[in-house]
Amino acid sequence: MRADRLLSLLTLLESRGRLTTDHLARELEVSRRTVLRDLFALRVAGFPVNSVAGPGGGCWLEDDFRNRLLHLSQGELAALFSLSVPAPLVELGVADDLKGALGKLASALPPIRSDTEARMRQRIHLDSVPWSAPLEAVPHLTTLHRASLEDRWATATFARAGGTCSRRRIAPYGLVAKATTWYVVWSGEDDRLRVDRVSRVMDAEILRATFVRPSGFVLAHFWSAWCQKQEGREPWLSVTARVSADALDELRRSAALRLEAAPSAHGPEDPRRPHRVRMRFATVEEARSHLLSYGGSVEVLDPLALRLTLADFAEQALRVYGSAAASSAKGS
Repeated sequence: MRADRLLSLLTLLESRGRLTTDHLARELEVSRRTVLRDLFALRVAGFPVNSVAGPGGGCWLEDDFRNRLLHLSQGELAALFSLSVPAPLVELGVADDLKGALGKLASALPPIRSDTEARMRQRIHLDSVPWSAPLEAVPHLTTLHRASLEDRWATATFARAGGTCSRRRIAPYGLVAKATTWYVVWSGEDDRLRVDRVSRVMDAEILRATFVRPSGFVLAHFWSAWCQKQEGREPWLSVTARVSADALDELRRSAALRLEAAPSAHGPEDPRRPHRVRMRFATVEEARSHLLSYGGSVEVLDPLALRLTLADFAEQALRVYGSAAASSAKGS
């Protein structure tokens, strides 16, 4: 993880003074070329790193510069150490790197402030996984991550609607974790940007060839604009349903679900399901999978296609489990 390495590099230069690039490479367990790239990145970021080649040379920070990383205020330290490793970073495989970076920072602090980490860990824990969050398999996430870091082309097979697959040569510009769902932002050989769930990637392989990113591309800006565009679209599937009070509470806790009150229609009310709500889903299949788990606490009123498929699945379950229940009753 480069942020971890840059932090370690700054810490070494701050605590030990002048060091050669060979020494830094051994300490950081990277190549000398990587150290040179990191030193250049620090200079670009505004850190006064000096270097002289040859005997007696080395790299050092200017004398009048004090690394602010080791002189954070108590409030800044408390905020930093209150962070928990988000679930997406665990999937990405960089959780240990992030923990290591925070550990190195903690060990470099003066003794009077070294207990800040333990105090914050005992008082604040951030759980980034929402209730009932769907867990998607992302076996090729690390491959796409590496290809993105190295600006390498990759071949990937995407699962598409109707059970079909699409194999493409892609330039993965970046990865985005929205809640617990990973997305890959990629460009094809036609230079058009696309977005896909990483869970749709059936296989991926990094190629030797590298690609060149557009000079004006900023992942965060692109993602913000893409999300706004998605928000402006009509919902894929709008569902109106009657729900019980308990089911309403559960639905409200579902982070991935859009929920709003629906106007009451003519006809008798249902005291068991007094609340009328409107939800949206990407597909009929997603809506069916989500709403079946609520059993009789949710009754879909519209669209008719979803209502019919829910009834069909309920009848199939009844044929399987109803006969088993009858046999068990007879046996007792």
